[in-house]
Amino acid sequence: MSEVIKNRYDFVILFDVENGNPNGDPDSGNMPRVDPETGLGLVTDVCLKRKIRNYVETKKEGEKGYQIYINQGTPLNDSDARALEYIKDNAIADKDKDTVARDFMCSNFYDIRTFGAVMTTFVKQNLNCGQIRGPVQLTFARSIDPVIPQEITITRIAITTAKDAEKKKTEMGKKYIIPYALYRAEGYVSANLARKYTGFSEADLELLWDSIINMFENDHSAARGKMACRKLIVFKHASELGCAPSYELFDRIKVQKKADVVAPRSYQDYEVSVNTDALPDGVDCIRKL
Repeated sequence: MSEVIKNRYDFVILFDVENGNPNGDPDSGNMPRVDPETGLGLVTDVCLKRKIRNYVETKKEGEKGYQIYINQGTPLNDSDARALEYIKDNAIADKDKDTVARDFMCSNFYDIRTFGAVMTTFVKQNLNCGQIRGPVQLTFARSIDPVIPQEITITRIAITTAKDAEKKKTEMGKKYIIPYALYRAEGYVSANLARKYTGFSEADLELLWDSIINMFENDHSAARGKMACRKLIVFKHASELGCAPSYELFDRIKVQKKADVVAPRSYQDYEVSVNTDALPDGVDCIRKL
């Protein structure tokens, strides 16, 4: 088993979308999320975590220690029940049950080790798997420039009912897209929380980087259009608690539209710069992508 991480990390992800809806808002008819004050596009942390979970599940596919806790079609009770069975099979003393259950869940589920989880579905059965704060956290992604979602009318030849088919040959529908947008998300990896609670390891960390870089590659759909991770820039601290404030490191990464570009339509319409001059003592900048 790989050892638990000993360094704090701060990181920035740049990803883009072309002619797609990166994260629909169910409160707005599934239109792309937009900050109403600035017009900037938004993608939630939950959306990004889902893509990371999906990639890990695809790559590891049933491998021990890499199950996914938050998963479509799998009730949380079913996953928590595995800890209950482990407690019973190993005759764990009552005073140790909660700790053993927490450790069991962390060792078996990658997303619990990474993002944490609330696992209190068996409290009535005198077992509490616990509420775990994960060492890896992500912010909402925000587009570099304002976006204007477009409503595209589409037609289909598949008629819903036989009665409608007698009257018409096509039906109308709509889909929402953003012609192009480049998004920026920021994230944090706490070695302190990894050591205290989840056991997030060096191997887990490498899988996280791999998942971020490839999270869109096996997630293509007509609704999301063309999406890709463009940059993953990581700041590694020499200590568990860090050597500099994260905002100072994030400010070193600048993303700007090129001077002659009016409406960005590709990644090449932007310039990305990373200032690595005079980095704080104990901080290294690593370009993963």
